[in-house]
Amino acid sequence: MPILDAHMLEFFSRSPEQTRRIGVRLGGLLKAGDVICLQGDLGAGKKTFTPGLGPGWGSVASVSSPTFILVNLYRRADGGHLHHLDAYRLDSVPEAEELDLDSMLAEGALIIEWPERLGNLIPQEHLWIQLEHISEEHRQMNFHAHGRRYDDMLDGIRQSMFGGA
Repeated sequence: MPILDAHMLEFFSRSPEQTRRIGVRLGGLLKAGDVICLQGDLGAGKKTFTPGLGPGWGSVASVSSPTFILVNLYRRADGGHLHHLDAYRLDSVPEAEELDLDSMLAEGALIIEWPERLGNLIPQEHLWIQLEHISEEHRQMNFHAHGRRYDDMLDGIRQSMFGGA
């Protein structure tokens, strides 16, 4: 287990609803060009966390897994875009290159499930969230910021969850 520092936040969710609410809080902080990477085994909570991101961000449609089509696009009333990529079914990094992540980021924010399958295609600056199944209702979430924008995002999450600095 890594030692936590200013670039990290560890949170233990006690229910699916609490996991979703953390997603809502993070969604409210998203801007065009943001990259959120969600890593965790099947059942770790990605499919519970992600539906919170959409409403927090302002999606006019509910967010669901794009498992069978790879990428879902959500729109906000102001025209903003949120891309949700599930890389589980990708066979290789060259296959992932065909998705043109740069275009997605130019249009809006990008949520990536199974980011480890994209290798070096992940932008250097991003927020990496490791989710882990602890028990039936409990999930551990480790947030790791890579870059100043994501440090600021973690500060925003801390503020919304715990108040203070």
